[in-house]
This record gives sequence, structure tokens and C-alpha cells, in this order.
Amino acid sequence: MPKDVNDSKLQSNYWSERYQEERTGWDIGYPSTPIKEYVDQLEDKGISILIPGAGNAYEAEYIFQQGFSNVHVLDIASEPLEAFGRRNPSFPKGQLIQENFFSFTGQYDLILEQTFFCSFPPTADNRQQYAEKMAGLLKPGGKLVGLWFDIPLTGNMEKRPFGGTKEEYLSYFAPLFEVLTLEKANNSIPPRAGNELFGIFKKTE
Repeated sequence: MPKDVNDSKLQSNYWSERYQEERTGWDIGYPSTPIKEYVDQLEDKGISILIPGAGNAYEAEYIFQQGFSNVHVLDIASEPLEAFGRRNPSFPKGQLIQENFFSFTGQYDLILEQTFFCSFPPTADNRQQYAEKMAGLLKPGGKLVGLWFDIPLTGNMEKRPFGGTKEEYLSYFAPLFEVLTLEKANNSIPPRAGNELFGIFKKTE
């Protein structure tokens, strides 16, 4: 995988090949339970939601079906976006966005993280850029909510998912967000049980 997350052409080609060759081991085929249960307790269905690096975006599909109309699906590869559109013909086409997350602009109330952070080379620079970009895409008081793998880094830049520790993640997020929680997920899907942290980070006013 290209190490430079800002090289959109190389990144797009890399991920398109993964989808074309069906090398999508991260794809579980349904909404992740912790994300689903978090969404289920949201009352304001008018909030603006972004799911970056969304892939086949089963979470977005579920959220849209629950009546949240302002959901935006972002991915650098066209294949999963096209597949999503075929599965959900009533979903607004303008809210399916093919673009590099690191150059994307917008403002959202909620951003959902699901196997995106763990997908790009885990350099300190990439992870710092991710945290800063997430903060920049949120409105004041907006939240970044999702799952981060609580597994050791191996040093292998091709072996996903790339993990890390709670302490490392907090070193990136704590300076930019109010940390509402970052703890072991108690409702992970069985293959990931014990290996995920569930986090809620609120952008400071």
C-alpha cells in the first residue's frame, strides 16, 4: 500500500484493486454491533453524519433505513460506492462521495469510525493527520464515535488491521477532543471480541 495517504491516485488504485479482487477481509456484511447500538439511541434524525473510508457502508445503509436522511458516505474507491448505490437506489446520489478523506472538506455533527483508521500505514504522521482532519470536519460540539483496534502493531506495513494501544490513541485525540470514553467494547462482533476499543470524542467548542 502507498505510504503517502495524500496521494489520491495511488490510494484509489490500491483500494479499487482490493475490491476488484475481492480481498476485503474487513467486510463483515452487516452493521457492526457497537455502531448499530450507538445509532439506535440517537434521537435527532436531522443531524449530519459522515462515514469516511466507508467501504460497502452497511452502517450507512442501516442508519438511512432508520430515517436519518443527512448521511454522507465517503470512500476513495468507486467500487463500494457503486455497490452501495445499487443496493440502496433511494439513497441520495450526491451523498455518495468518492474522494480522499485527507483532502475532503465539510462540517458534520457526527463522524463514525469503522475499520478506517486501521487501514492506512500506521506512521505517527498519518495518525496525527487523521486526528487533525477528524477535528476539522466536525462542527463545534460534534462527535467522533467508533471503534479502534486494541491489538499490537507488528511493524508489517501490509498486514491489516493496524492496531495500537489506548495510550497511543489518546496521545493523538486528547489534545483535540474532549474524551468522553475510550474503553474495551463490550458488544463487539465475535471475531473481534476483546480486540476493540469503543470511543466517543467530542470536539471542543
